[in-house]
Amino acid sequence: MNGMNYFQLFDIPVQLKVDRSSLSPRYFELSKKFHPDYFVNGSDEEQAESLEKSALLNKAWKTFQNNDETIKYVLQLKGLLEEEEKYELPAGFLMEVMEINEQLMDIESAPSAQLESRIDELQAEIYEPVKKIVEGYQEGITTETELLAVKDYYYKKKYLDRIRRQLAGMA
Repeated sequence: MNGMNYFQLFDIPVQLKVDRSSLSPRYFELSKKFHPDYFVNGSDEEQAESLEKSALLNKAWKTFQNNDETIKYVLQLKGLLEEEEKYELPAGFLMEVMEINEQLMDIESAPSAQLESRIDELQAEIYEPVKKIVEGYQEGITTETELLAVKDYYYKKKYLDRIRRQLAGMA
C-alpha cells in the first residue's frame, strides 16, 4: 500500500484527463472492498489498513473529479510541480490578466458578457497548445518539455479561475 499512487489504486494508466464515467464502477467496487465496516472483526492492522486505503481512495476520487486537480497531481507525481511553488508566468499573459482585472474593477454591478467572453477566449488560447498533450498523454512517451508546457497552462488557468470566481461573486 505504501507508495501507491492514485492511478495504481484504480489500476489505470497515468493520464492527464481521466474518463470519469469508466472510473465510477471501479470506485464503487473499491469502496466496497476497502470499507472499514467489512473489517470490524479484523485485526487492528487490517482495520488501520482499511481506513488508510479508504481515505486514499476518496482523495483519489476527488482528484479525478476535477481536471485541474488531476493535472496538478500528475505534475507532482513527475516532480515538476511543488505545493506553494512560486511560478513565474510570461509577462504577456500577466498583462492580459491585469487588463481584465482593471475592467473588473470598473464594473459597478453585473459583469459584462464581453468580459466573460474575453476570459473564455483567453482560456481557449492557453489550452490550445497543450490540448493534444492533455488529452493524449502517454506514460513514458510524453516528454518533460511537454509536461512543462502543461504546467504553464495549469498556472495560467489558476489565474483565470480566480477572475471567474470574482465575476461570480459580482453577479
